[in-house]
Amino acid sequence: MTTLTKKQEIELEAAAFRRLVVHLRERSDVQNIDLMNLAGFCRNCLSNWYREAAEDAGLPVSKDESREVIYGMPYEDWKNLHQKEASPVQKAAFEQNKPKD
Repeated sequence: MTTLTKKQEIELEAAAFRRLVVHLRERSDVQNIDLMNLAGFCRNCLSNWYREAAEDAGLPVSKDESREVIYGMPYEDWKNLHQKEASPVQKAAFEQNKPKD
């Protein structure tokens, strides 16, 4: 692999992040519980990581603001438009896959 400068590495990572966000916005049919069950993270996790990175950089980003970055709209609007009630199967899989304390 080509040796990248730190700046190039950050730019590529940022581009991949932006692509992931666009993909998740386009796939509103995929519920957060499905993402959690399959991958162990969801849109809310991603928004939390974004907010934590902002905090680490000394930037004030609220939970609502970070969710809007990921969802492309206020979270409540996204939920009203796209979120469905989790099925018993989804809920059972979530409980089974939850990290044990």
